[in-house]
Amino acid sequence: MKKGNFILILFVAGIVYSCSTARFSYLAEPEHEADSTYINHYAYSLCYDEGTEQAKWVSYDLKKSDLVANCKRKDSFMSDTMVSSQTAGNRDYKSKGYDRGHLAPAGDMLRNKRAMRESFYYSNISPQLPSFNRGIWKKLEMNIREWVNRYGRLYITCGPVFSNSYNTIGEDSVAIADYFFKTILVDNPKEKFCVGFLFPHIKCEGDIFNYAVTVDSLEKVTGLDMYPKLPNRIEKEIESEYSIAPWK
Repeated sequence: MKKGNFILILFVAGIVYSCSTARFSYLAEPEHEADSTYINHYAYSLCYDEGTEQAKWVSYDLKKSDLVANCKRKDSFMSDTMVSSQTAGNRDYKSKGYDRGHLAPAGDMLRNKRAMRESFYYSNISPQLPSFNRGIWKKLEMNIREWVNRYGRLYITCGPVFSNSYNTIGEDSVAIADYFFKTILVDNPKEKFCVGFLFPHIKCEGDIFNYAVTVDSLEKVTGLDMYPKLPNRIEKEIESEYSIAPWK
């Protein structure tokens, strides 16, 4: 094989590998915690916490084109083999009264079978009360899909929040969160803004915007640095305030 052709093959292979292993820029991914296991899946990234047997956070980007359904949802929950300490499993949720609540929702993973399959890894699941999972959490997910159609692309991070003492379920002692948070960032050449949501893990009443907060306040509650890769000036500006107007 000629040297030029060999280099071309390596170049193309590198592009294919890059596209298949990571599809987003990590712009909105929180800073990685030293005491957590960081995992980069094809459709999302996460930091897994062995102490609570679930992710501290899950981060992904969502584009308008991702909402075109190229596959069907299949409720096939499975362990995440990339978590070396092992994740929770079906045994932990059976007859416990909690939904297996998605952090990165299956409805955002319709682009292909690989993304859909990954959304059912137990590393992407938290125990959620049915009234919460099928109520306010689902409402926010549906709103996010409307916002993607408006803005073209969103960067999303979400996860559980725990008190110092918490209840657990299952053989693996999967922790029950007291709150769930979500941040949504719009970042493009024309505009940059974000909003956070913090929901108590109960049957939440009213509008989702009753639970809207600044990203700054979420960082204090979660201990996470949500947007470390943004320039400091922009990060401070957009995290310290929010407006409901762009989201209405």
